[in-house]
Amino acid sequence: MAPRGSRFPRQRQVLFLFLFGGLCLADSEFGRYSVTEEMERGSFVANLAKDLGLGVEALAAKRTRVVSDDNKQHLLLDSHTGDLLTNEKLDREKLCGSTEPCMLFFQILMDNPFQIYRAELRIVDINDHSPVFQDKAMILKIPENTAVGAAFRLQRAQDADVGQNGIRNYTISPNSFFHITVRDSDEGMVYPELVVDKALDWEEQQEFMLTLTAFDGGSPPRSGTAVIHVVVLDINDNAPQFSQERYQTQTPENSPVGLVVNQVSAEDVDSGVNAEVSYSFFDASEDIRATFQINPFSGEIMLRALLDYELVKSYKLNIQAVDGGGLSARCTVLVQVLDINDNAPELIMSSLVSEVVENSPETVLAVFRINDRDSGENGKTVCYIQENLPFLLRPSVDNFYILMTEGALDRESRADYNITITVSDMGSPRLTTQHTITVQVSDINDNAPSFTQSSYTLSVRENNSPALHIGTIRATDSDSGSNAHITYSLLPPNDPQLALTSLVSINADNGQLFALRSLDYEALHSFEFLVAATDQGSPVLSSQVLVRVLVLDDNDNAPFVLYPLQNASAPCTELVPRAAEPGYLVTKVVAVDHDSGQNAWLSFQLLKATEPGLFSMWAHNGEVRTTRLLSERDAPKHRLLLLVRDNGDPQRSASVTLHVLLVDGFSQPYLPLPEVARDPEQEEDALTLYLVIALASVSSLFLLSVLVFVGVRLCRRARAASLGVCSVPEVHFPGHLVDVSGTGTLSQSYQYEVCLMGGSSDTSDFKFLKPIYADVHAHGS
Repeated sequence: MAPRGSRFPRQRQVLFLFLFGGLCLADSEFGRYSVTEEMERGSFVANLAKDLGLGVEALAAKRTRVVSDDNKQHLLLDSHTGDLLTNEKLDREKLCGSTEPCMLFFQILMDNPFQIYRAELRIVDINDHSPVFQDKAMILKIPENTAVGAAFRLQRAQDADVGQNGIRNYTISPNSFFHITVRDSDEGMVYPELVVDKALDWEEQQEFMLTLTAFDGGSPPRSGTAVIHVVVLDINDNAPQFSQERYQTQTPENSPVGLVVNQVSAEDVDSGVNAEVSYSFFDASEDIRATFQINPFSGEIMLRALLDYELVKSYKLNIQAVDGGGLSARCTVLVQVLDINDNAPELIMSSLVSEVVENSPETVLAVFRINDRDSGENGKTVCYIQENLPFLLRPSVDNFYILMTEGALDRESRADYNITITVSDMGSPRLTTQHTITVQVSDINDNAPSFTQSSYTLSVRENNSPALHIGTIRATDSDSGSNAHITYSLLPPNDPQLALTSLVSINADNGQLFALRSLDYEALHSFEFLVAATDQGSPVLSSQVLVRVLVLDDNDNAPFVLYPLQNASAPCTELVPRAAEPGYLVTKVVAVDHDSGQNAWLSFQLLKATEPGLFSMWAHNGEVRTTRLLSERDAPKHRLLLLVRDNGDPQRSASVTLHVLLVDGFSQPYLPLPEVARDPEQEEDALTLYLVIALASVSSLFLLSVLVFVGVRLCRRARAASLGVCSVPEVHFPGHLVDVSGTGTLSQSYQYEVCLMGGSSDTSDFKFLKPIYADVHAHGS
């Protein structure tokens, strides 16, 4: 859990202080190897494949890699042989300084499953450095009354090598007054002491020039020299005395240069020149001299460079106080470097997967290590990612963390994620490091194409041109790439009588539908079929949609007159009694139109009549009626030219010719009028004869007329039934139009007789019964 007062999200944060196992197996004692420093790059260290008990193929399959603690690639793994090799020349002194043994810690990481093995490499020192004296010339002042056997400690030489290759012996140039004794220090080092072999006499010899040589223990040994200038002093009875033999101080790292760390003080009870004390470093390393400086008069120790706790945690300074007579005293100053929170946590990425397949189970995306060079609370860290993301952050061993998915991802919901890994230490003030990784979700074919409409209704006007584009079917696929590439196709129709492949075709790439041939509304009002949309994923997914195509009517059919029948050799004739009232129904024109809608709305018009004004025609129902009373002066024979028009664009029409005979009664046969003038008496006789003949004819033909009338009526009904029924939309018709889309027959309120025509051109016109009921109906209509 998060520390008290933490403001970080509790569900995502992970403390370095608590590391949980269970995700991987780690062997802290897996392998210990050694290699000699300064070996060439690519030198063999060990065969990891053999040590891990794995084959080279298995090692490569697990994506095995080597990671060092200092985030530097000192070692590399040969994936072909499984050998662990050096990636550079390893300098022990550069890596470890004076620390011995010099250990380089590293981890062996594996994926699938994730595993960590810890190992260490010892870098063996070689004798590649010679002893070096910081001061090439040392001045040693010795009073003349110094007793034989007195020893004076000299500055030791510095050697970057360690162990056996470090300094082992000192020698001095031959002389009869001094020799060198080698002593061991508390730090495990050896230092030289100059021992007086013979009493000194200032009056006899006031100085000596000696050569001090330091030897290391290498093979062959290396050496370094310095000159010792021994000055024989006249008697100085009292040496300086420090107020403390051991000083301790604490200084925060990153303290400013020039800061006084401590101050030492020594007193000399002598007087004069022998009481004047000067301070200096004694037997100080190059690092100490580069970091500190001492005021020779006041004894103040000041910073010469910035301190860095992560590099050196403490310093031991040997301070020497020398009076004017050459006597000296020494003390020790311990400087403890205090850590401050000046290093932000480091996130070292070991492996990273930038793409994950959707619907994959829990997948490792990244393996990284957290490092903070500070110590204590400053080095404790909290690691977390932002909330509301389908990812988990789990700790492993050796400060490693594993970022993985919680479960399957859905690319259609979100195609990429930016994951910010935040690491914060527990210091004051807190330092934070963030690292953002982008994870792309790759697509699989888990979505079938989806049409933009549940069904499509398209329309095309009849008599269209072939290859006419009639509409577009469109589908979308939420997948990507080839998984979203859609092709369209026609499915076989359910109706086997529908030749779909001869009617329409579809563009497989864009779903455009085309009519393959000219369509005829009168033959095919509409048809429907299924269109399939198929993607190119694996496995292939598809969906279907119903498409209905409506054929729109064009005015390509002229009205067809059902009654009166038109026969070029025998035109139909209607009989009208001269006693007919105005508005008498002469006949009704019945016509049909195979088109639909307004293309089938018919209007009727009387175009031409033998005697204008005697007859009229109703525009909306096709009825021909008388407009006035008939008189004896009206001609007995009339010819009417009738026109039937539809309401289409352009209009189409049909004409019919109707012959009307005016008779005194239905019993009087029609005889053609004489064309030459006759004598009135002859006309009278002829009239009598005609009346006799007419009476005889009417009497003999009456029964035959009834039979023929019934037969004609039956024939008309059978013919009307064979013409079919035309459907007309229920709309309001204009007042001058009549809908003929019903039965195509006359109103049941009228009855008509049959016209029979003779074979002679002169006497071939016979008119049978006109409407046989009273004229009251005609007037009412």
